[in-house]
Amino acid sequence: MKLSDSVDVILKQKSGNVWSVSPDRSVYEAIQEMADKEVGALLVISDGVLAGIISERDYARKVILMGRSSKNTQVKEIMTSPVICVTPAHTLDECMALMTTHRIRHLPVMKGQEVIGVLSIGDLVKWIISAQEATIRHLEHYITGTPSELVTSRHEPGSGR
Repeated sequence: MKLSDSVDVILKQKSGNVWSVSPDRSVYEAIQEMADKEVGALLVISDGVLAGIISERDYARKVILMGRSSKNTQVKEIMTSPVICVTPAHTLDECMALMTTHRIRHLPVMKGQEVIGVLSIGDLVKWIISAQEATIRHLEHYITGTPSELVTSRHEPGSGR
């Protein structure tokens, strides 16, 4: 678990669901879908092709703040396009750099013209936390000479540590 790992490592751990919406749907329907799926963004797919992405941020800035109606505004009017994408071979470090530079929270993962997943900032944060926890366990093992299984079990909830 390190930032030099590739995107495909995280994708293997995810459900594989890619949530999307048509560009002709209303923004209201898109926001309702995000709430139902408990996600912060949906890919916009038109005729099987990635056309854009719509996020809660797009809604807040391009509908609410502009005084528009979410029921009368189509997704294609406010979606972000073109979409910044990555491939399964990109490293997590590269993904973090893209997200930081472009101030985005979701990266579609493409294999050719096919969307095979979406990487979120939350996915990266979880990965980093797991990597740090593994590093701490290994360091404790090194310092104490204790087998890693025992080091791990000492930090279980309720162990008093």
